[in-house]
Amino acid sequence: YSASHVVVSLVKNYPNYLIINLDKLDYCASLKNLETVSEKENYKFIQGDICEPDFIKQLFETEKIDIVLHFAAQTHVDLSFWHALEFTYVNVYGTNVLVAAAHEANVEKFVYASTDEVYGGSTDEEFDESSPKRPTNPYASSKAAAECFVQSYWERYQFPVVITRSSNVYGPHQYPEKVIPKFISLLQQNRKCCIHGSGLQRRHFLYATDVVEAFLTVLKEGKPGEIYNIGTNFEVSIAQLAKELIHLIKKTSSESEMEHWMDYVKDRPTNDLRYPMNSEKMHNLGWRPKVPWKEGIKKTIEWYKENFHNWKNTEKALEPFPVTEPF
Repeated sequence: YSASHVVVSLVKNYPNYLIINLDKLDYCASLKNLETVSEKENYKFIQGDICEPDFIKQLFETEKIDIVLHFAAQTHVDLSFWHALEFTYVNVYGTNVLVAAAHEANVEKFVYASTDEVYGGSTDEEFDESSPKRPTNPYASSKAAAECFVQSYWERYQFPVVITRSSNVYGPHQYPEKVIPKFISLLQQNRKCCIHGSGLQRRHFLYATDVVEAFLTVLKEGKPGEIYNIGTNFEVSIAQLAKELIHLIKKTSSESEMEHWMDYVKDRPTNDLRYPMNSEKMHNLGWRPKVPWKEGIKKTIEWYKENFHNWKNTEKALEPFPVTEPF
C-alpha cells in the first residue's frame, strides 16, 4: 500500500529510471492503485513471490537492478495472531531470500521498510533507533526478525542496507482491514465502527505522501548500515479517531449520537497502548511530515467514497476482530 504511492512518485518524478514493481498480488493488493503510471515507459510490473528463491535469483540476473525498496510483507496484526507461521514465512524467509539475492547481484542500496511496532508498546519512553526491540505480536516479531537478517548483511559483508521504522500510514490505496479505511468504509455504509477493547490505545498516523517523501529522502541521504525512525507528533486514541470520523462523515457533534456509531468489540490477545518514536535522525536528513491531519483525513474520506470496491472481497475486511480464516 505505501509502496504503491512510492512507485507512482518514482515513475512520475524519475523518467530516466526504470521502476520495476514486483508484487505477489495477495488479497490486499489492487493494481488500480497503479493505474496512473501503468502505461508509462519507465514502469514495469512483474507478478511474483519473494518466497521463491529461483524466481528471485532469475529476476536479479535478467533485470539490471541498482536499488531495492523492500515493502513486501504480511502486515495485518489481527491476522498475525491466527496465522503466525505464514507471517514468519513471508516476512522473515521472504526477506532473507530477497536480501541474499540482492547481495549476490551487487545492488547499490537495499532499503527495508520495517515498523514502529518492533519496539513494543510504551506509555512514556520515547523510542530512538538504538532502543531495544521488544515486539509483542507475531507481525511485529516477524518484522524484527527480518531486520536482524537484513542488518547481518551489513555487519558481515558491508552490504549497503538501510532500515526504516515508520508510524502507521494512512491515505488512499489502503485495503480496508486497517483502522482508518475500515472505520471510514463502515460509516459510509451506515455501519458502526468496531473498536477493540477500551479504545484507549493511541496511534501515530502519517499521511501517505509524507511517507513517500521520507523514502525518497532515505534513498538519497540514508547512510548504509543505519536505521531511521519515520514518525509524527500527531497521535490519537482509537476511540477519538472514531469520533472524528463520525463527526466528518455523519456531520454530528452530539456525544450521544457519536456513541450510537461506536461498537466496542473483543480486544486483540495483546494490544500495545502506544508507540512514541523520536525521529530526530530523519529530521537531520531534511525530512519532516507536512500534511496536516485535517487535510489528509478529508482526502482519504473522499477517496474511499469512490474506490471501496477496488479489491476483491473488500466486505470481508470490515468484519471485527477476530478473523480466524484468511481471506
